[in-house]
Amino acid sequence: MKIENTRTTAGSVSETQPRKTHSTPTAGAASEVHLSALAAQLQSTGEASTFDARRVAEITQAIAEGRFTINSGAIADRLIASASELVASQRS
Repeated sequence: MKIENTRTTAGSVSETQPRKTHSTPTAGAASEVHLSALAAQLQSTGEASTFDARRVAEITQAIAEGRFTINSGAIADRLIASASELVASQRS
């Protein structure tokens, strides 16, 4: 698999869409928000949200040299866990 330097995007910066306006909730409206366990974990982990340019460069170099391997088992396990959590949250 070869990744090329060309990029395609779904839209461009010049194609802006108007923002939707949000109405102020009425006095009787619910003001409670429930986050999934994954969302709470992502919010609490400050390090996971930082961008590591050095790591990206290492991965890019490994891909270019053909040394990058994909652990399909780990990807499948995480995908199944994510789908299971989504299904469980929909049932609640």
